[in-house]
Amino acid sequence: MPAAACPAAAGLLLLPLPSPPRPRFPPLSSTRSRIRALAPARRFAAVRARRESSPPSPPAPADSLDCVGTGSDVECFVDASAEGDDANAASLLPARLPAASKAEDGGTDAAVSASPAAAGKELWEWASLVSPFFFWGTAMVAMKGVIPRTGPFFVAALRLLPAGALLVAFAAARGRKQPSGWEAWLAVAAFGLIDAACFQGFLAEGLQKTSAGLGSVIIDSQPLTVAILASLLFGESIGAIGAGGLVLGVMGLLLLEVPALSVQGNDTTIWGSGESLMFLSAQSMAVGTIMVRWVSKYSDPIMATGWHMIIGGLPLLVISVLNHDPALSGHIQELTWSDILALAYTSIFGSAISYGVYFYNATRGSLTTLSSLTFLTPMFASIFGYLYLGETFSPVQIGGALLTLVAIYMVNYKSIVGEK
Repeated sequence: MPAAACPAAAGLLLLPLPSPPRPRFPPLSSTRSRIRALAPARRFAAVRARRESSPPSPPAPADSLDCVGTGSDVECFVDASAEGDDANAASLLPARLPAASKAEDGGTDAAVSASPAAAGKELWEWASLVSPFFFWGTAMVAMKGVIPRTGPFFVAALRLLPAGALLVAFAAARGRKQPSGWEAWLAVAAFGLIDAACFQGFLAEGLQKTSAGLGSVIIDSQPLTVAILASLLFGESIGAIGAGGLVLGVMGLLLLEVPALSVQGNDTTIWGSGESLMFLSAQSMAVGTIMVRWVSKYSDPIMATGWHMIIGGLPLLVISVLNHDPALSGHIQELTWSDILALAYTSIFGSAISYGVYFYNATRGSLTTLSSLTFLTPMFASIFGYLYLGETFSPVQIGGALLTLVAIYMVNYKSIVGEK
C-alpha cells in the first residue's frame, strides 16, 4: 500500500462504523421467549431436545407408598422410613402440574399441549381424577333409590362382597402377598368390622331416613374426626387455621342435625334419625382411617382392602337374612331392570372401579389434590339426588353444609399449602 494512502486510511478508521443490520427478532432474554419465536417445526424439535436432555426422575419404589381403602375413600401415606428422611420420601410423589403451571415454567409444554392429542390426554387425566368422587356420590343416590325394594343391609353387603372379591383377585394376580399370621388377620378383621361393616351398615340404614346429598355431606365430615384422633394418638398438629376449621365444622354439623331433632314428651333427641346414623357412619370411617397405619404393618395394603371388604360384608349379609330384607325373603323377582342396574352400579362402579381408579391416581400424582377433591362427592350426590329423587336441602341445612365443607378445607389447609 502506498505511503500517501495511509493518512486517508487512518482517517477512515476514525469514522464511526455503520451499525450492523438489526436481527429479524429482537434479543430475547429467556429460553421460553426464544422457543416461542422459532418456527413450528423448530419449536417442537427444541421441545423434544430439551425433554431428552433432562434426566428422568427416578420412579417411586412400590413399597414406599401405601394405599388402603377406607369407607368410601382411600387413605394413602408415604413410608418415610423406607427412604431415610421425610424430604426424600416426599420426593417419591411425582408432580402432576396443570397446564397453566406448565405454561409458566418454560413455556415448552404449553406448545405441546396445544395439540388435540395432548388436550385429549389432559382431559382424560382430569376425568380419571374426578371419576371416583362421581361414582361415590352417585352410588349414594342409586342406593337411596333401590333400598326400599331390597333392604338396607342387602345393599350394604352387595356393595362390599363382589368388590372385595375382585380386589383380592386383582392383588393376587399382581403377586401381592396374602395376610399371614394371626396378627395380620386380626388387624384385617378389626379393620373390616369397623371400616366396612359399621360404615356401610350405618350408611345404608341412614339413607332410609335422610337424603343422599345431606348424608354425603355428613359422611365426608370424617376428616374433622381424623384430625382430632391423629392429634391425640400421633401428635400431629393442624395449626391455627385447622383448629378454627374444627370449631367451624362442629357448628356446621349442628346445623345439619337441627332439622332432625325429634321431640318425644319432654326429651329432645336426634338418635335414630338418618342424620345421626350418617354421623355414626362417618365416625366408623374416621376410626378406620386411623387404623390404616396399624393394618399396613401386618398386611399388603391392597390385599387388606379387599379382605376387609369381604370380612365386613359377611355379617351384613347375615343381618340382611335375619332382618328379612325383601331381596332375600322371596321378593327378589319383583326387582325391575332399573333396580338391578342400580345394584350393579353401586357394587361395580361405587366400590370396585372407584377404588381401583383412586389407587391408580394415588400412586402417580398428588395425594393432597386427591384429598381436596373429596368436596365433589356431596356435590354429585346433591345434584343427582335432586334430579332423580327430588331431594332438597332446607335453608338451615344449606348453611350447615357450606360451613362443613369450608371447615374440611381449613383442616386440610396446612397440608395443601405445604404441598404447594
